[in-house]
Amino acid sequence: MTVASTRKLAVEEIRKDFPILATTARGRPLVYLDNAATTLKPKSVVEAVQRHLLLGASNVHRGVHYLSEKATADFEASREKVRSFINAREKAEIIFTAGTTAGINLVAHSYGSLLKAGDEIIISAMEHHSNIVPWQMLCERQGLTLRVAPVNDRGELDLTALEQLINQKTRLVAIVAVSNALGTINPIKHIIDLAHSHDVPVLLDAAQAVAHISLDVQALDVDFLAFSSHKLFGPTGLGVLYGRRELLDRMPPFLGGGDMIRSVTFAKTTYADLPAKFEAGTPHIAGVIGLGAAIDYVNHVGLAAIAAAEDELLHYGTRCLSEIPGLRMIGTAEHKTSILGFVLDDIHPHDIGTLLDQEGIAIRAGHHCTQPLMDRFGVPATARASLAFYNTKSEIDTLVQAILKVQRLFA
Repeated sequence: MTVASTRKLAVEEIRKDFPILATTARGRPLVYLDNAATTLKPKSVVEAVQRHLLLGASNVHRGVHYLSEKATADFEASREKVRSFINAREKAEIIFTAGTTAGINLVAHSYGSLLKAGDEIIISAMEHHSNIVPWQMLCERQGLTLRVAPVNDRGELDLTALEQLINQKTRLVAIVAVSNALGTINPIKHIIDLAHSHDVPVLLDAAQAVAHISLDVQALDVDFLAFSSHKLFGPTGLGVLYGRRELLDRMPPFLGGGDMIRSVTFAKTTYADLPAKFEAGTPHIAGVIGLGAAIDYVNHVGLAAIAAAEDELLHYGTRCLSEIPGLRMIGTAEHKTSILGFVLDDIHPHDIGTLLDQEGIAIRAGHHCTQPLMDRFGVPATARASLAFYNTKSEIDTLVQAILKVQRLFA
């Protein structure tokens, strides 16, 4: 991998780290613009996973033989990389999960079990279903109330309305850091400070944020933060939940089984210390090792350089798409990441996605697991092109020409 000495990335060299970008789809050069769904994996990540599976596969934490000790050391080294990447105070605050969804469900079940009827939880209108449904289920189980902060026509959170929702019954604010459908970057530090001024903890859904913006949990003073490995150029089926120790210590285990216990008798079980208390069973060892390699890759390229490259692509893409007659952008916040959501007059987004696929272009079309947000904007779905630092302006040009072709076909 080669990175320019300045903040501007040597994109053509970086693209060589992602062999899939040199392949074809439907007989056309692949243009991958579905990074908000999952990011591509650099060779270094695949090689790290392969080394473990071929040469070091063993279970962790339990064995006394060489392979188990090596796997455990690699596994825990990745935990330290995660801790450093988000600047947690200690490794014990880093819980490996199956993904962002699993992390949010863990908090909803475990922290949620400490709440009582009449308590309230606040979310926003731009949340992914993963940050809506677990709280609805909790409210149904325990008689809680779910409150929703609205968004404006640009797709920005109404901070005044959010502040008015917080009251003496509020027990948690669970909010997305970056919208997966709009690209909106929420003012998360402001939101956290606002909630903390009322002694209310905050959970951040950082699935879309983790690969685009710096997340320092100590500087943010956030209480919980969840993200997925596959949004950060790592393997699928793995996520991270950060939790403030004093909260995690109070919370009961979510799942029971091996590795999360201190001792077991038929009369009573005592639980292990953090983080093992929340990591029952054999974990996704290869995935954790792959995530560590992905963090190494991002650190080498530089998150600031990644953000600068994506911001340039965002502005170019926004300008190009905005010039297409009959195209309306959905999500025009002043502060956003590299997500271009749009609709075309009289053409369903699913048709757009299908026809663009015939041109070798991978986008996402649908409600993006944000059906209430689609209802807010009065559309059933959007077409979404989501960019990463390995994309190019020429790929955006290809997208624009393909959209114009779609319009001609329907005309």
